[in-house]
Amino acid sequence: MTDFLIGRQQILDRDLNIYAYEILFRGSQFDLNKQDEAAKATNQVITDTLVEIGLNEIVGPHKAFINFTAQNILEKTPLTLPKDRIVIEVLESVTVDSRIINSLKELSEEGYIVALDDFVLTEEWRPLLEFADIIKLDIMADGLEGTRQLIEQLKPYKLKLLAEKVETHQQFEALKSWGCELFQGFFFSRPHIVEGKRLAVNQMSAIQLLSVVNKADTRFEDISKVISRDVGLSYKLLHYINSAFFSLPTKVESIHHATVLLGLMELKRWINILTLASLSDKPQAVLQTALIRAKMCELLAAQLGEDRDRFFLVGILSCLDSFLDMPIDKILDHLPLSKEIADAILYQTGKAGELLHYSIDYEHWELSSDSFRDINPKTIANIYLNSITWTRYVLDNLN
Repeated sequence: MTDFLIGRQQILDRDLNIYAYEILFRGSQFDLNKQDEAAKATNQVITDTLVEIGLNEIVGPHKAFINFTAQNILEKTPLTLPKDRIVIEVLESVTVDSRIINSLKELSEEGYIVALDDFVLTEEWRPLLEFADIIKLDIMADGLEGTRQLIEQLKPYKLKLLAEKVETHQQFEALKSWGCELFQGFFFSRPHIVEGKRLAVNQMSAIQLLSVVNKADTRFEDISKVISRDVGLSYKLLHYINSAFFSLPTKVESIHHATVLLGLMELKRWINILTLASLSDKPQAVLQTALIRAKMCELLAAQLGEDRDRFFLVGILSCLDSFLDMPIDKILDHLPLSKEIADAILYQTGKAGELLHYSIDYEHWELSSDSFRDINPKTIANIYLNSITWTRYVLDNLN
């Protein structure tokens, strides 16, 4: 398999449930600014990842938005993929002519969903509105007022509107009120900070648990005592450990029994996850992002010969502000973390901070390089896919 990076970005509905993922691709062998090279890149995604790895591994039960070039459309490349699983995303760089219109119309009549990316209402693109299903609106490019005006112009057509590059909850609420049904951006995973907000009682208990678990000298007895005070956490932890994931030879009968069977390092990790899940009523997409980030930090650290557990902790704690809607520095004040770990989270310094920074860039698809240190792109792509698979299993057991 050729070296490449593959990523995905969540597309959410009005209730912040996951509707689909946009599949993202990057490979050193292709110049995506050239039409024939970009077409090859799309084919690479299809043959090397979507077909060989499988759609379910990448997007689960959800749809996959795939960018198609003019050449892909004319060659009817989408026909190699199942119509109920993909969305044909027509790039704004496509020159619309009669051949493109006819090809897309045929694909639409075959039952494929057609989305128009970074849409601008021009005479050239207007014929596509007769059969397109989804319009993607670039909030960054058009601004809120320009987007509102475009939404008004599109009302006569039977279309789903997808607002992309949504960065704040204020933008999300405005766009939702104007009729947008789908959303893409990082507003959902960023804190909506309320000045002077205090931790609720149950949140404070969870923070106290994180504090005990992550002390350097913590003991099984200390952890068991804190967990046992919370019926919900006790049940979730026992349910997790009893799942097939651990393949334990015997059923766990108590928190103390669990600590003995798992060992302290693994116990710390799962308590961190459970506690994070209990901290707020944020949509599952937020927890999914946190878990993928943490696992990616861990697996990249293993490639570099670093402490996997410490890097996993940095990754997962870096998302606490999104769960608690508080500044991250205020939250970390409650946790007995070493200066190295706290600085990695706050300032992205040191080895852990550097790796966290790369993982966040990968998550946002803002990569300055196809590789990280001496880790090649193919390994990084596999690490990302493994992180997705592991996260899906964790969330299935949480539910």
